Amino acid sequence: MLRRLFDRMEFTKGLGFRLGGLLSVAILPIGLISVIQTLHLSREYERSSEIALLGRTATAAAGERALLQGALGTADALGPAVLETMDRPQACSDIMRGFVQRTVSFVYAGFTRLDGVTECSSMPGVHDVSDDPAYRQFRDSPGTLVTSSPVGAVGGLPVVIVIQPLYRGVDLLGYISVSLSHDMLRSTHVAELGTDGARILTFNNQGQVLSADSEPLADFDEVLPRDKSLTSLLSRSETTFRDYTSAGERRVFSVVPVVPGLVYALGSWNRADSGIAGIDITRRTALILPLILWAASLVVAYFAVYRLVLRHIRELRGQMRRFAIGDRSAPPPVLTDAPAEIEDMSQTFHNMARILIRDEEAMEAAVNEKTVLLKEVHHRVKNNLQLIASIINMQIRMIDHDDARRVLRSVQDRVASLATIYRNLYQAEHLDSVEADRLISDIINQMANASVGPGGGLRIETQLEPLVLMPDQAVPLTLLATEAFTNALKYSGVADPQARPWVRVQLGMDGPHHAVLEVENSVGAASLAESTGLGSQLIEAFAMQLEGEATQEADDRRYLLRLRFRVENLAKRETATPGAVVLTSASRPGARH
Repeated sequence: MLRRLFDRMEFTKGLGFRLGGLLSVAILPIGLISVIQTLHLSREYERSSEIALLGRTATAAAGERALLQGALGTADALGPAVLETMDRPQACSDIMRGFVQRTVSFVYAGFTRLDGVTECSSMPGVHDVSDDPAYRQFRDSPGTLVTSSPVGAVGGLPVVIVIQPLYRGVDLLGYISVSLSHDMLRSTHVAELGTDGARILTFNNQGQVLSADSEPLADFDEVLPRDKSLTSLLSRSETTFRDYTSAGERRVFSVVPVVPGLVYALGSWNRADSGIAGIDITRRTALILPLILWAASLVVAYFAVYRLVLRHIRELRGQMRRFAIGDRSAPPPVLTDAPAEIEDMSQTFHNMARILIRDEEAMEAAVNEKTVLLKEVHHRVKNNLQLIASIINMQIRMIDHDDARRVLRSVQDRVASLATIYRNLYQAEHLDSVEADRLISDIINQMANASVGPGGGLRIETQLEPLVLMPDQAVPLTLLATEAFTNALKYSGVADPQARPWVRVQLGMDGPHHAVLEVENSVGAASLAESTGLGSQLIEAFAMQLEGEATQEADDRRYLLRLRFRVENLAKRETATPGAVVLTSASRPGARH
């Protein structure tokens, strides 16, 4: 989880992510303006479409409007003639019959009294219409009325009846009615609107359908608003609205007045023919297009930044990493195809790497030369010490005095120990450290071979842990070990003649910053030999030089010399194993690659 969080933090710090964020902020106002403008245009387009639908509906009902308004005017015009001939029914009927014969729009004209009796009409005879629905509507609500009847007075065909009340002064005498054939009204509709995509019908203020652009009228239930009566649409006159039909289709409806207050036209449009379907698409694309623009801008910007910046920066980073882990085969190449700023940075890194390679080669050559010289010095010192030891050995052979021989032998051992130290120094791979355990082991083997002959019966045990010390500590420690081992060889013995004398040398760590050297030997008759005290003085001096403390323990069976000293750069010698590469950006101060 922490790794994912770290990767997410690194990603948000990337140049591509930050550039994308800045571009998003920069494009946001443009996107908002685009959305606002598109929505504004869609609203304007919607209003224009609604006005166009109202106009198309009014145009479709224009012929019917003319016929109905003409019928209303005709009924008004017949009123004075009826008043003059009301007492002469035959003359009144002749006027009505002559009127119908002279016009092609009307199929009936007549006057009906308030009692429902018609004596003056274009039809011969006296008729009682008290059971006619049109008469009952007028009786219940006297006034101008436009209604329809499925069975007309002439031929039994459907007709539309226009009724105008007739007054004499303030007295209501009855009404004048004129009838138009239903086919005449339907023929006035615009021909191309009679499709499932666009349907037109007219209805009166009572919610009764007067005419439609197709037959039968029952088919209109599938294109009318669901669960809404025609009278409820009167409040939406001269408006458009959207609703579902009984078939579940979403359509657009428009309502316009044909004869204000009396007759209205209803247009039913599918979304394709209404032109409003494109508005919904426009509104959806108002959000989609800015998002596409934003995504396309980010993609283009990212690839542009990748091609111009990120690709070259990653290549330069790779060069720096390879140079940091030690690739000095050649100076990194200059990125000549990069932009000028990055090319200048690459040129600077190339020059820096070339200078560092040159300086490192010079320093390495100087270090190698000094190392060779220092090893040569150590080698010559070792040879000189070995030469001195050989001279002392020759002198020992020429002296017969035992004490003198013993003193010279002691000096020879010390010189040989120094020679062994310098031999290890010039043979060491690194001159700044000495493997103390190997150095002490070599000196012990050398002294044991020189002092203990075959069959001597002395048992020598060593327990030396790998330990790397600085030369300033390794030299006094080795000399101290030489003196202590010399004393152990000199004074080792056993009280029991059947037992074997022994000497034990141990070297190891004691805590994180201390080391311990222990030299222990068995005690016997040899421990009574005389001592000059020089070895003890040297051991004390070397212990002081090591800033350590030498302690002694003795009983009738053994003698132990223990030195505990502090080592600042104490380290065990370990087998070299390939480690993880540490880049310059994450290396410790002073780390070398």
